[in-house]
Amino acid sequence: MENAWYTISVYSENNVGLLNRISGIFLKRHINIESLNVSKSEIDNVSKFTIVVFTTPKWVHNIVGQIEKQIEVIKVFSHTDEEIIYQEAALFKVNSSLLFDEREIQNIIKDSNAQIVTVSRDFFVISKSGRRSEVDTLYDQLKPFGIMQFVRSGRIAISKAEMQISSLLKDF
Repeated sequence: MENAWYTISVYSENNVGLLNRISGIFLKRHINIESLNVSKSEIDNVSKFTIVVFTTPKWVHNIVGQIEKQIEVIKVFSHTDEEIIYQEAALFKVNSSLLFDEREIQNIIKDSNAQIVTVSRDFFVISKSGRRSEVDTLYDQLKPFGIMQFVRSGRIAISKAEMQISSLLKDF
């Protein structure tokens, strides 16, 4: 079986230690978590973990089963990239002199649909949201000019198909 990108959505109660136990499930199987985001969900008092892994369908199935065994976990879903709509966000800190001295930087920002979020005497900050490849492309374009700092968020995703979590909780 071929490895592929999978996004695992975990709906759970917000309890201390759950993240540690979930990450341990991946650790035991030597599967790297490529991206992790935890946030409030569309349901009151329910958190949503969005975990991205590069592995086989068999391992994803096994992992989903193990995560669902955790007491605080309500429901777990796994999706391929084609089944979801997803984004990442990134911030780039770059030397301010480049903004005015290098016309190419302005073109890169414009062409990538990025935004300048702050400008100071010493640096400016560019914000970019989009698919991982879009953020990577902007990084590659800015790298020759010198990136002072870089940070990217974990993936956030929603499924194209309806996820029955709300009706599941009503029945629960």
